[in-house]
Amino acid sequence: MTKISGESFENEYQLNYLLGAFAEVNFSRHVGIQPELLFSQTSSTTSSGFADIYKDISSQFLSNVHLHYLNIPVLLSVGGKFIRLQAGPQFSILLNSNENLLQNGESAFSNGDVSMVGGVQVNLPFHITAGARYIAGLHNINNINNSDSWRNQQIQLSVGVVL
Repeated sequence: MTKISGESFENEYQLNYLLGAFAEVNFSRHVGIQPELLFSQTSSTTSSGFADIYKDISSQFLSNVHLHYLNIPVLLSVGGKFIRLQAGPQFSILLNSNENLLQNGESAFSNGDVSMVGGVQVNLPFHITAGARYIAGLHNINNINNSDSWRNQQIQLSVGVVL
């Protein structure tokens, strides 16, 4: 579930997708890191105040905003065999469908987003994992002007298979 916070967007979460892979690097039985590579979508709906803030841009063309990201979280993972608390930074690269991967990589730092992640992962029988986490964007993703600050927010619920 994702939303973009700011005056020009509706204050509600929308369902989106998340797909990716992770690795567990344990330093001991209770502490490790979990680097991940995730593809995700963030979508939001512009509010009625969008046209008041951005007079030069027609909100009719931006009523439903869909942003695709390559997310790279690196999480500290602490806990036991079954339940682990996780926290750490996440860097996200905005993927532009009009550009190839190399071109997206060149603009990663100017169009990227930095977030903080916190959550819990439960390791279930049969190599199944389930998790819940909250992601708070720290970077203003508004690249139009400085009239309004936009930040990504996500609540992720996930199910995975450990190979």
